[in-house]
Amino acid sequence: MKELLKITDLKLNYGMISAIKGIDLSVGEGQIVAILGANGAGKTSTLKVISGLLKPSGGEIIFDGVSIGGKPAHKVAKQGIMQSPEGRFVLVGLTVEENLRVGGYNIKDKAELARNFERVYTLFPRLKERAKQQSSTLSGGEQQMLAIGRALMGSPKLLILDEPSLGLAPLLIKDIFKTLVKIKEEGTTILIVEQNALATLKIADYAYVLELGKISMHGKAEDLLKDERLIDAYLGGK
Repeated sequence: MKELLKITDLKLNYGMISAIKGIDLSVGEGQIVAILGANGAGKTSTLKVISGLLKPSGGEIIFDGVSIGGKPAHKVAKQGIMQSPEGRFVLVGLTVEENLRVGGYNIKDKAELARNFERVYTLFPRLKERAKQQSSTLSGGEQQMLAIGRALMGSPKLLILDEPSLGLAPLLIKDIFKTLVKIKEEGTTILIVEQNALATLKIADYAYVLELGKISMHGKAEDLLKDERLIDAYLGGK
């Protein structure tokens, strides 16, 4: 399996505070890889460094054979990394369709853009039904679908998701996670940050647990599901 993303000794400082303390992380092509951990563990900071929203203080990020550490976000997006941020951040003044079009701003080929629209509407039929609606009128679950769909419009090689289940009802979470498996089956690699450890490990291939800026454990998702330490710390015991 080809290694799509390789992070070595990644560090991030906010002034005197060390948020990421030399982590190593790898994502294989065609995988769903999860980063788990409590609030303040450094999960979102890690994603922001990968996607170019924050500049690393040290270490190396290699994506698809190219060094991207410290590159600005628009250049990282052109390399093939698209992110659905925590809190969704849909563009409330725009319709669903306009939001999706913004996600595909890098795509110059009209046929590819049309295929991306078709893909998103097939994965999320509700977005097609609401294509002309203002995005501010959507429910929380629909806005999450829109945020993921918008990221998919850029034809990502790597789709980064930050807390996609946040604030959603259990049934909606189940639907979103089923869709993530479909996205993976269609050939898009996924890196997901989540506090919902159990649901995430059920769909992930591999997972890292982040604690206070360091990786405390990692392994195949199926193995971590049976790990007593993870069960006690993140899944509330047996």
